[in-house]
Amino acid sequence: MAKTYKSVSGTVFDVSNNIFLGLFAIAAILPFIYVISGSFATDAELTKRAVFLIPETFTMAAYEFIFSTNTILKSIGVSMYVTIVGTFVNLFFTVTMAYPLARRSLMGRNTVLNLVVFSMLFGGGMIPTYLVIRELALLDTYWALILPGAISAFNLIIVKNFFQELPPGLEEAAKIDGCTELGLLWRIVLPLSKPVLATFTLFYAVGHWNDFFTSLLYINNPEKWPLQVLLRQIVLLSQSSAGDLNAMDPNFVKPPDQSIKMAVIVVGTVPILLVYPFLQKHFAKGVLIGSIKG
Repeated sequence: MAKTYKSVSGTVFDVSNNIFLGLFAIAAILPFIYVISGSFATDAELTKRAVFLIPETFTMAAYEFIFSTNTILKSIGVSMYVTIVGTFVNLFFTVTMAYPLARRSLMGRNTVLNLVVFSMLFGGGMIPTYLVIRELALLDTYWALILPGAISAFNLIIVKNFFQELPPGLEEAAKIDGCTELGLLWRIVLPLSKPVLATFTLFYAVGHWNDFFTSLLYINNPEKWPLQVLLRQIVLLSQSSAGDLNAMDPNFVKPPDQSIKMAVIVVGTVPILLVYPFLQKHFAKGVLIGSIKG
């Protein structure tokens, strides 16, 4: 087998590129490692050491404070429910709307697309949206966190463009074999769309998991708070006076505020990070959609 040789400039570029990407990766991951380490550190160590990757004194005080009540487990369940159901609703409505819009022969297609683009530029605003949610009796329900953002106009357009790029011969062959429109979507289009579906599954799931402001607006019952809102309350409680904490538990020793904030970041971030490995294979392909034309 013939050997391939790289020019000096090509070798220099590869080495420089690897060094740059390596430094960039280190710069991206070191802060998160510091946050994890800081969540297990003591107040004295956080004050004395500006940056460290391994704490000298290991303590679980911050996590004991966060998990001192079963409320956080319930809030994690709420966030998981909203994330799973919300992501399914997002994908369902995005796919079922993008598929017919990908047909150039659809009557009124351009009008609908113009309305979709219009919604990207103009919105009703916070107060009108709140009034609509209230009139629909969705306040203090999980549907208030799911239905208002059931379809992302930007994601819809990308999925629609992906469907348009599928070979038209597949549709013709499926119809010759007696496949219906729903059968064509379920058996042909969706299996070929795994990369784009995996990509937007991750985007939608992260959006629901990290959603904070919507819950503040529409959820008043503390028992229905998702994780992000409850973690905010924990941070506020950690900054309360000693009297407030003694009322919660007289024998409880308040951990440092900084370690609680770091522990909150870990608790709010790690669960959604665990989803990425299952979607990585298709996500890597999905992010390149449209970058290469055949």
